[in-house]
Amino acid sequence: MNYLAILVAALSTFVLGAIWYNPKVFGTAWMKEAGLTEEQLKKGNMVKIFGFAFVFAFLIAFLMPTLVNHEIGAIQAAGGDANDPALIEFLKVHGGKFRSFKHGALHGTFIGIFLALPILGTTFLFEQKSWKYIFIHAGYWIVSFAIMGAIICGWV
Repeated sequence: MNYLAILVAALSTFVLGAIWYNPKVFGTAWMKEAGLTEEQLKKGNMVKIFGFAFVFAFLIAFLMPTLVNHEIGAIQAAGGDANDPALIEFLKVHGGKFRSFKHGALHGTFIGIFLALPILGTTFLFEQKSWKYIFIHAGYWIVSFAIMGAIICGWV
């Protein structure tokens, strides 16, 4: 497992967040839909917010290899035995296929659409948030998962 790729993938959520939630992108719309002002945001405990945001992003990035790297599924199918002759033969033939930034981004996008969007959509609908609010956040996570998947799958 490439721990440096996992760390970079986790940190990528902050880079995207700085762009995505910038007032010139979706920041102003997000604040309006959330009913927040810049003054209210500045009063937040930034150490706590960014600290936990990193922990959560790291947890997601740590899981991501099992979702975007097909070799991990083969290893799991072999019972985790890296010396299994069938696994070794399988990896000789198929190992490394689909290990690209593009393929990781595709899987990350699927994860965002089929996991993040329904979770956020359900939660925010019960909180009576607008569709705009839902899609601002879901869009962020779909793109975040695409970037994380690209980094983790492509960084061999």
